[in-house]
Amino acid sequence: MAQFTTLTSRLMPLPVNDIDTDQLIPARFLKATDKKGMGDNLFADWRYNPDGSPKADFVLNDPTFKGAQILLAGDNFGCGSSREHAPWALTGYGFRAVISTSFADIFRNNALKNGLLPVIVDAEVQRSLFDLTEEAPAATVSIDLASQSLTLPDGRKVTFPIDPFSKTCLLNGVDELGYILRFENQIAAFEKQDGLIAS
Repeated sequence: MAQFTTLTSRLMPLPVNDIDTDQLIPARFLKATDKKGMGDNLFADWRYNPDGSPKADFVLNDPTFKGAQILLAGDNFGCGSSREHAPWALTGYGFRAVISTSFADIFRNNALKNGLLPVIVDAEVQRSLFDLTEEAPAATVSIDLASQSLTLPDGRKVTFPIDPFSKTCLLNGVDELGYILRFENQIAAFEKQDGLIAS
């Protein structure tokens, strides 16, 4: 899993509430078991015309926001069915974080396990960030995971919640298995001490 410590980036605005996982990655793409190329299918039904050409009025196709690594979304992001392909598609496109007022629990857990940071802010901060993308689309915000803070262009800092285990994994760039393997020597010593395995 990719390590996450700090990130400074422009925002890509998508002011739509209740974006579900079927919009993030439509079901027809769920047969894939490899993350490679998944970003090409992110928001496929909103992003492309029936002939496969990009829709000029969709934000992912707007050159103004090209290269932004933070998606600024509406409320209740990632609702709907459980599919790990959703954070695969978001990270495959290039996003490292999503800012919203709320996330569906399953999506949030899948995101954290795949190196995508869900940042929860209140409605006032969300509105000010959407305003910012209209008034100064080149402006950047900074995320510091260690301090769990989001720094706005005016210097104001807001904090966001994250559980300690997920925070540790992201800061070290390890998934759950990788975290456990860091204690391989201690586990082996404990097993040997208690006679759980033959010496």
